[in-house]
Amino acid sequence: MTDESPRPENQGAEPENAPHKEERIAKMLARAGVGSRRAIERMIEAGMVKQRGVVITTPATLISSVDGITVDGMAVKPPAPTTIWKYHKPAGRVTTYYDPDGRPTVFEALPANMPRVLSVGRLDLNTEGLLLLTNDGELARWLELPATGWLRSYKVRCHGYFDRDRLAEIKRGVTIDGVKYRGVQIDINESREKSNIWLTIGIREGKNREVRKLLEYIGLKVTRLIRLSYGPFELGEMKRGEILEVPVREMRALCADYFTDKGEEAPESAPQKDRPKSRSGWARAKPKINRRRLNKKKSDPKRREARDAAAGTSSGSPARRKSSGAKAAKPRPKGRK
Repeated sequence: MTDESPRPENQGAEPENAPHKEERIAKMLARAGVGSRRAIERMIEAGMVKQRGVVITTPATLISSVDGITVDGMAVKPPAPTTIWKYHKPAGRVTTYYDPDGRPTVFEALPANMPRVLSVGRLDLNTEGLLLLTNDGELARWLELPATGWLRSYKVRCHGYFDRDRLAEIKRGVTIDGVKYRGVQIDINESREKSNIWLTIGIREGKNREVRKLLEYIGLKVTRLIRLSYGPFELGEMKRGEILEVPVREMRALCADYFTDKGEEAPESAPQKDRPKSRSGWARAKPKINRRRLNKKKSDPKRREARDAAAGTSSGSPARRKSSGAKAAKPRPKGRK
């Protein structure tokens, strides 16, 4: 005979103070902005991650919060709300937290009140333009994946003369030095007879120095490279070094697939901002005044008579006739009687 205790009425129901759902530590630390999942896995392998003083040895460890978690001796703060910033990276800064050569970094130039953020991809030392930053490592990884299908567009100044056959190759997709590159969108704005030209190019993968290598393949040397957009995020008229926070509603709309995969609802589309009407643009043409016709109207006797009649002055008065006769009289030529 077994002793069966009575089952509580609320068994199977989640209590109000139930702990949060457990997640792999690499995933939670990525959301906390520590780094990407791969970077965190390398930290764990190096013994840098601890839980209440005990070294974590596997990235498969499940945790429900970051309480007691330290990375390289520093406590990890709970994940903040996901945020994306747009940064106009100037040339001369590397996209890394630490550079062994001592070159200026992107993160050294950020405001002091900025939280720890990760870059979405990287821009070369001499590349400028739009760089996305986020405090969510998982989102950063999602934005970098080629599967997202987002186009990265660049404005490029080049020197040299391009080969039209090779230009057609990079539009279809080409292999260079054993590396396969997807087809790109390219629009050359200048005549090929000029050695210095501007062009725009769009890629979807973002491999190491991809734009420079593709243009070198067709015979062009890049002298200036500016990223104009990353998917739906655009540089616009941001100044060099300027940083802007993307509104939450806009971010969740543009990254709707990411939040949907996480089981979170996202707005169907980004809200349209009420912008003041711009006075810029083409000026409206003013009505053309026909001076000859205007003068003819002023000298028309019928119009003058009507105007005088309305003013109470008769055009047939003696003074008027005298004046008219005086004007009509012509001087007699000299030498004639």
